[in-house]
Amino acid sequence: MRRYLRLLAVQLRASTLTLLQYRLDFVTEGLLEIFWAVTALIPLFVIFGERHAVAGWSFGEALLVTGWFTLLQAILEGAINPSLASVVDHIRRGTLDFVLLKPADAQFLVSTARFQPWRATNLLTAAAIFGFAFHRLGRAPSLAGVGAALLLLCSSTVLLYSLWILSVSAAFYVVKVDNLTHLFSSIFDAARWPSSIFRGLLAFLFTFVIPLALMTTYPALALLGQLSGLALVAALVGSATFAMLSRLLWLRALAKYTSASS
Repeated sequence: MRRYLRLLAVQLRASTLTLLQYRLDFVTEGLLEIFWAVTALIPLFVIFGERHAVAGWSFGEALLVTGWFTLLQAILEGAINPSLASVVDHIRRGTLDFVLLKPADAQFLVSTARFQPWRATNLLTAAAIFGFAFHRLGRAPSLAGVGAALLLLCSSTVLLYSLWILSVSAAFYVVKVDNLTHLFSSIFDAARWPSSIFRGLLAFLFTFVIPLALMTTYPALALLGQLSGLALVAALVGSATFAMLSRLLWLRALAKYTSASS
């Protein structure tokens, strides 16, 4: 475990140093991230400017969901997507050989190959949204709610990573999966809204197939003190199940890999 933590630190440091070579771009991209995160709040102001609640959610409560979406988007775009997006090119060109020859787990290496640290500005934006949301609610979250939310943050990160691994694993079977990853990113945008606004097939899809509800709505409910213990356990078990499934499919897909020397 210590060895892999050291490898993670080395990969993160390398990515940071690479980006700091162009400091103006680093600052500009960070400011743009804050700008786009703020503009994402405009639909909420428009909708709640006309009504006091939507699908049982007040403006302050809906802001918590948006805050979790902003937080997870920072993790997705800053830590998960940059590394795994390059795997597709490695598989297509047969250059994954260079990763497989290294004395470390291939999934770990491809998952930590590249980071975009300037996406961390979204973490500050998410914190500001949380603060504004509880200001509107007129109260602070309980310690139990914060603890449950932190557990769900871990499970949500695992879910995002597992879903991305499942998407990337398809590259071992088909020539190009860029559209699939873009589709997943577009679907993830729906996580900015409380899951209760979706009905019928979409409600089933965003709860059990692509569990967006577990990523943003459940943590928001935890902060509000409205999430049951059973729902918390189900979310943790579900994320663990997705992680095991993605690992098994990755290993099976890796066995299908045809290297450049084959």
